[in-house]
Amino acid sequence: MRILLVEDNGTLAEGLSAILRGSGYTVDVVGDGLSAEAAATAQSFDLIILDLNLPEMDGLDVLRSIRARQNQAAVMILTARGAPEERVRGLDLGADDYLTKPFDISELEARIRVLLRRQAGLRSSRVEFGALTFDLTSRSFSSGGRPIDIPARELALLELLFLRAGKVVSKDAIIGSLTGFDEDLSANAIEQYVSRLRRRLFAHGLTVKTARGIGYYLDIAPEDP
Repeated sequence: MRILLVEDNGTLAEGLSAILRGSGYTVDVVGDGLSAEAAATAQSFDLIILDLNLPEMDGLDVLRSIRARQNQAAVMILTARGAPEERVRGLDLGADDYLTKPFDISELEARIRVLLRRQAGLRSSRVEFGALTFDLTSRSFSSGGRPIDIPARELALLELLFLRAGKVVSKDAIIGSLTGFDEDLSANAIEQYVSRLRRRLFAHGLTVKTARGIGYYLDIAPEDP
């Protein structure tokens, strides 16, 4: 899951991005409104965490702009501006949530999980497909009640495919979801991660199938004849 953090306080941005990356999210950080508008236009994000008091362009204007472009990313406003009229304006302009500073980090993380679950069309924090169960709260997989240890990059790939099980996810979408502004991930690298993931999933009756020239999708592995 890819998050755009829009925060002009460098110390807060650094701390928040470190916490979110530690939870397994891909996080990009920008510090002004114009950069936020450009990033949201050029890239695809699952969630945008948006401050309002920004240089260059106010956060509400950023929100108005990206919604006018039919950008469907979830938006959480995270700001010191907590007056009721500010909350109403933000929500009316298309924000999905509004949290005021100072805030508790555990509440922020819980709200992020709710928004991402809503984006994926899920009602529960536990999702099942085949023999696997994915817990969105801990962002972990299990099979038969036993946790599965998966390296971070493969875990992110499996999460992306799992929440869209049976649907093709393009290579570009995979690269966009798994990498930030300062990272580079080639199509060949994606193929390597897919190959490793297939081997891990074999014992659990699942596989990653290739939609040639398009991307990949998670499916039930065929039974041996």
